[in-house]
Amino acid sequence: MTHKIAVVGGTGPQGRGLAYRLAMAGHAVTIGSRDASRAAEKAEEIAAKIDGPATIVGAENANAAASSEIVLLAVPWDGHAELVSSLASELRGKTVISCVNPLGFDQNGPYGLTLEESAAEEAQRLVPAAAVVGSFHHVAALSLWKNEGPLDHEDILVCGDDSEAKDVVMDLAAAVTGKRGIDAGALRLARQLEPLTAVLINVNKNYKTRSGLAVTGIKEHA
Repeated sequence: MTHKIAVVGGTGPQGRGLAYRLAMAGHAVTIGSRDASRAAEKAEEIAAKIDGPATIVGAENANAAASSEIVLLAVPWDGHAELVSSLASELRGKTVISCVNPLGFDQNGPYGLTLEESAAEEAQRLVPAAAVVGSFHHVAALSLWKNEGPLDHEDILVCGDDSEAKDVVMDLAAAVTGKRGIDAGALRLARQLEPLTAVLINVNKNYKTRSGLAVTGIKEHA
């Protein structure tokens, strides 16, 4: 099944990479940005990279969200609450995927911020009529954009409180890894998933690689 998906923050590295993978899998993708012309330019860049037909356009954030059934938030933590609040009416009744990682940075590198709620939980609180799902936190932006073929050595963890929305996102994970995502539990687990990204960034730096997350001991979940 294909979907109409808005990637809000699609002009950034993570959003661009996820939009590319989703469009390549046959989904109709709209790049969202505060600047519609910048979104259109990024959509053209992504379309040019796809070998074959693809449906991908650009629009201002609100228009992108309004025209889609699924909205993926790939935006910086700074300003997250303001942005989500501004899109509340467009997000109502929709599946919202949050891959936002609230991280801090100092001389010792990145670290997870100590917060009372995760970014995904904040989005759910701000738009209670949406079904927010946390996912795609741990896939490196460059791997999404530069690697050929599915990232089948990695797993996508998915957390959420709405079982139907979570099931949809677990299916969408195949656009990245070639296999169904893994059910990681309730939305509150985003509090652990989001800061784990800081660990992977440090591993990447120490070993000069693009590390990923793989879960062992689970039967085939393709």
